[in-house]
Amino acid sequence: MSLVKQGVLVTGATGFVGKALTDKLYSDGYSVVAAVRRESAILEGAVESVKVGNISAQTDWQQALNKVDVVIHCAARAHIMNDVVADPLAEFRKVNTAGTLNLARQAAEAGVSRFVFISSIGVNGTSNTKPFLEGDKVNPQEAYAISKLEAEQGLLALADESRMDVVIIRPPLVYGINAPGNFASLLKWMKTGVPLPLGAIHNQRSLVALDNLVDFIVHCIDHPKAANEIFLISDGEDVSTTELLQKASHAFGKRALLLPIPVSWMTLAAKLLGKADVANRLFGSLQVDSSKAYELLGWEPVITMDEQLKKIADAYLYEKTV
Repeated sequence: MSLVKQGVLVTGATGFVGKALTDKLYSDGYSVVAAVRRESAILEGAVESVKVGNISAQTDWQQALNKVDVVIHCAARAHIMNDVVADPLAEFRKVNTAGTLNLARQAAEAGVSRFVFISSIGVNGTSNTKPFLEGDKVNPQEAYAISKLEAEQGLLALADESRMDVVIIRPPLVYGINAPGNFASLLKWMKTGVPLPLGAIHNQRSLVALDNLVDFIVHCIDHPKAANEIFLISDGEDVSTTELLQKASHAFGKRALLLPIPVSWMTLAAKLLGKADVANRLFGSLQVDSSKAYELLGWEPVITMDEQLKKIADAYLYEKTV
């Protein structure tokens, strides 16, 4: 139900999610404006690129918002390993909270009809014993998630006082070709062929394939029932860390070399090394219930986990042969 002539501004357009989204929007016939920080990052092809510099409370979005109907805000200051700033929360707030709300206010003033915000499941929390729902009490544990929650709250308040509606999407770990972060690290270790002590993990994790997340974002551009709603989105097929590595190994045509080391031993070792947060992501459970997206918007995943992992493996093997 896309409006072919709609103008869509994508922030973070050169990033992992933003680039895939920009390509999808262009192929679907949307008029796409890609916001970039530097001239060197300007995209080639028919997608219009606008340099906006660093995102903050002072960023001028006037040129980027010209003839735009919908804003999809993917850009953010994300998790930073070994962050050396004195006050990480303040730094996250500059970009993720103040920067987001500055863009949203200018978008509302420019007559933008919808603002789609890519938030984080971290707003709900970092682990659970039953799947998170949109209506659950929020429980952000990290500075990044706190800054995202504060942006969400500001956006919903703005929606109440303006004619622009808001859609908030909280994805869990996103995986796909060129995925960064923890997923990339797992694949790196798996591809080395070194045995990993991850063969006896019985947690349950929700993930979302890049193709599924991008398709859902596009689905939210003009669906009337998405207005001013929050969505938790996933593939709908939860796996343990052990199962994920087994599936990834199969996609790469390898045998998973996973040693069945007790989780209690590894958790203790991680705490002694000051890596308790890493242990939580590897060994803890985090599930989301995406039934709201299915029932309210009629959306369904477009790709399975095995299919997305195969695409990742095929892309990696192709790069090695060219």
